[in-house]
Amino acid sequence: MLKEVEKKHTFRAINAGYNSVFNPGKLSVGLVVPIETYSSGPIPTMAHHIERIQMAEALSFSAIWLRDVPFNVPSFGDAGQGFDPFVYLGALAAQTSRIALGVASIVLPLRHPAHVAKAAATADVLSDGRLILGIASGDRPEEYPALDIPFAKRSELFRESYEYIRAMSEDKPNFENTFGHVAGGIDMLPKPMSGQLPLLVTGSSQQSADWVAANGDGWMSYPRPAAPQAQLINQFRSQINKSDTFDKPVMEPLYIDLAPDPDAPPRPIHLGLHLGINPLRDYLKSREQIGVNHVALNLRFNQANSEETLQKLADEILPDFTN
Repeated sequence: MLKEVEKKHTFRAINAGYNSVFNPGKLSVGLVVPIETYSSGPIPTMAHHIERIQMAEALSFSAIWLRDVPFNVPSFGDAGQGFDPFVYLGALAAQTSRIALGVASIVLPLRHPAHVAKAAATADVLSDGRLILGIASGDRPEEYPALDIPFAKRSELFRESYEYIRAMSEDKPNFENTFGHVAGGIDMLPKPMSGQLPLLVTGSSQQSADWVAANGDGWMSYPRPAAPQAQLINQFRSQINKSDTFDKPVMEPLYIDLAPDPDAPPRPIHLGLHLGINPLRDYLKSREQIGVNHVALNLRFNQANSEETLQKLADEILPDFTN
């Protein structure tokens, strides 16, 4: 057994995807799907989407991340990849072999947790344990009335959905909450490959900092300037130390528009940066230094050719961030 002091600097092994993407003190690089530019409207073309994900795998990006956007909400301005994430995960499990398959993030209150648990475990098994499941309470109020779910109850529903999903990994669980009562010897199949789904909490998801640190297998944080981000990461990890003998990873997304000039200084864009390849490397190194373990790059606003951008990132960024 690991000594307690060693555990504090170790992530718990969960499945192949989680274990390959997250390593203490190191940063890995992934991509948000769709891998294309669609800055002029909310809906991507999804052209060559499988080929680009296969290219990302061949180039050794550590993960790709799908999104859960049930409705195209005009005020939100982004329809994500359009496809249902679980159906898409099944297709990608068959079309890839090594890259981790992440979702950032499933909106738990909008789905029955039995369906989430079964679909996620299925995707995990079909991909040989490559699933990483981000979970969230949702940030688009317009979706809730469409499903006759009270937006004001999303905090409670998120927490109870989480508890239900965790219980379904057990053999013949006996469990009851708002979502239902599972008893009488029935069981949910399949079980996750390693017996547990890796669940990363997005933001606060309407929960306390103590709850997020104690219950998530990691934290998905929105991008912020270095100083406040470092402070929040330190607070997160101090809360972990109170509740768990293992450390837990932190990841964040970043929209990038890669400039032709390799030394172009960073300029803010929506949730990201327009910058050259060298300042991008510096940015990622600075994130690694403050405790970020994974950055998922989003090319929605990237003006350069997608395939050329992937190749440039692989040639000039990935060698410095390979776990």
